[in-house]
Amino acid sequence: MPALNVEFSDRELEDLRQIAKERGTSMKALVREAAAADIARHRALKEGAEAFRRFFSAHADEFAAAFPEDEPAARGAGRVG
Repeated sequence: MPALNVEFSDRELEDLRQIAKERGTSMKALVREAAAADIARHRALKEGAEAFRRFFSAHADEFAAAFPEDEPAARGAGRVG
């Protein structure tokens, strides 16, 4: 399995040791769990953003009708350039 060396400050390393001890796990497991959780969060955010883009695109006309003042053409209307 591929590995990754990660450098921590003395303070960070001590904090990791303490957290791992409190949780009854190894530092390696603690860091792996943190990385896995961040990967899952990142994927979920990407999927959520894509779902929002699809929803917004499918309902763009409804949004434009409900919020005409937010349409790009309305923002420039009446401005003197």
